[in-house]
Amino acid sequence: MQPAATHEGHEAQWSAALHAAGRRVTRQRLAVLAAIDRLPHATADDAAAAVRAGLPQITVQSVYVVLADLTDLGLLRRVETPHSPARYETRVGDNHHHAVCTGCGRIEDVDCAVGHAPCLTPEWSPGARRMTIQIAEVVYQGLCDDCRAAVPSHQPATPQE
Repeated sequence: MQPAATHEGHEAQWSAALHAAGRRVTRQRLAVLAAIDRLPHATADDAAAAVRAGLPQITVQSVYVVLADLTDLGLLRRVETPHSPARYETRVGDNHHHAVCTGCGRIEDVDCAVGHAPCLTPEWSPGARRMTIQIAEVVYQGLCDDCRAAVPSHQPATPQE
């Protein structure tokens, strides 16, 4: 859990961003932002459960609507990973990627290359209509250290005598 001072600082930033986007600052919007900030890579259902713990009157549908609106405003990033529902995070505005454990499903942020970001300058196929790439969705998949340790190592077969 984040210290109160950090949360208050984020709340002030979120309030300013909502005002700048022409949106009212509501308890519901701030609660959704705080929930996603506390639970990076949360699903919409995870966010709804966290928000409803503090605002029991909010409906799950309202949380979904707020998530979509905050994503459209750029205050949240929607992360699409294989074999998983969409997830949300407050880390926006940079070109970071994600690593997904194929064993337990844990998701970790992976910073993009420092300096030149090769993922933002793709090799275009012949005849492609080029575009300016603003963000690349790179997903690394593998086993985390915990899952790898839980899998028995494969010993090479010993020749039979």
